[in-house]
Amino acid sequence: MVSYSILAVTLAVFVLQWVTQGAVTAALAYFPPLTAIEPWRMLTVALVHSDSSIFHIMFNMYSLWVLGPLLESLIGRARFAAVYVLSALGGSVAVLWLAPLSIVVGASGAIFGLLGAFFVIQRRLGGRNIQLVVIIAINLALGFLIPGVSWQSHVGGLLVGAACAAIMLRTRRTDQQRKQAWLLAGIGALLVAATVLRLVIG
Repeated sequence: MVSYSILAVTLAVFVLQWVTQGAVTAALAYFPPLTAIEPWRMLTVALVHSDSSIFHIMFNMYSLWVLGPLLESLIGRARFAAVYVLSALGGSVAVLWLAPLSIVVGASGAIFGLLGAFFVIQRRLGGRNIQLVVIIAINLALGFLIPGVSWQSHVGGLLVGAACAAIMLRTRRTDQQRKQAWLLAGIGALLVAATVLRLVIG
């Protein structure tokens, strides 16, 4: 499954962070002022976590381990990968706009994107969302209350993940698959455009 593959790669990168004593962290973390010359950091940020506390990666990877397979079984591997990547990018774009001088690490934007997507799908399928709403609300609140936590990334990822799921639900028929792909690509294009705009206006 894609979710387990992402989990394995992220854990491997975390080991490299320790082995290289922060060199990998410095190379992959997202620092908005470097966006114009090292834009890949907007995605690689989801591979690195705080090397000063194991709880950061434990929380994110546990969330991926629990939620990932559930969502992937509902939407398929390719769509799951799209939600994860676009949500990670959405989190970075939010950081670029709202906290342009911060240094960010972690897959939280992508994880919140999965939460947002799962919420939208569960709601459409008529599932009970109370527990999921509580989980999202608590984690969003913690992002605002705990210093050093990038709530901007959480919000950005959540919104993008929810938008991706909404598109998937509205284009579920076989004859709508190409339209779905174009709309998801459109989300990516909008995020890139938002990035360029932020860099232009400074």
